[in-house]
Amino acid sequence: MTNGPAHASIVYWRKSLWNGLRCVPVLLTLEQGWLRARDRVGAEVFVVPVGQVGGRLTRLRTLLLDVDGRRYALVGRGASISPDPSREQQQALAAFRADRAAAPDGTEGPGFLDAMFNERAGWNMRGWRDALVAAGSGVRR
Repeated sequence: MTNGPAHASIVYWRKSLWNGLRCVPVLLTLEQGWLRARDRVGAEVFVVPVGQVGGRLTRLRTLLLDVDGRRYALVGRGASISPDPSREQQQALAAFRADRAAAPDGTEGPGFLDAMFNERAGWNMRGWRDALVAAGSGVRR
């Protein structure tokens, strides 16, 4: 049985503002009060109690997370030259979703422009912000 909201998706960690190859996929999961990020090979980027996470969602839908004194810029979609998510990340995400009932998150769907031109990336990041707020993080609404 899980405590609090459970949420997962593959997002992109923008390590560099200008170099698309450094915008890498991470599997981000929120479960039982813990926020985890795993890279393409399954190594943990961070694991932290959700109450110790701060940050905000920018107007351009970049989720800036403050974790253990470090800032992570997460976006819903990589650059055209960014690496694709690994098979392991995709399988782990599918397993996460299969183990949990998909409950609606209470947010409306993506706007037309976001859905049409941004592959719902902005909506994905807004969903993350809302899930982190609901879980008790320090992420600002």
